[in-house]
Amino acid sequence: MSSDEKLIDFSAERSKRIHDLKDKRLEEMRQAFEQALPLGKAKKKGKGKSRKQ
Repeated sequence: MSSDEKLIDFSAERSKRIHDLKDKRLEEMRQAFEQALPLGKAKKKGKGKSRKQ
């Protein structure tokens, strides 16, 4: 019989769905943080060590 092709692995489908939901929640949190604390453009830092005179 070819019923094997139509079988659904429910655990795999559930894990995909949960993964998608967590990704969606993570993206929402990321957007909320970006609105609350905008990072702006990265600034270039000078050299770490200063010269001794």
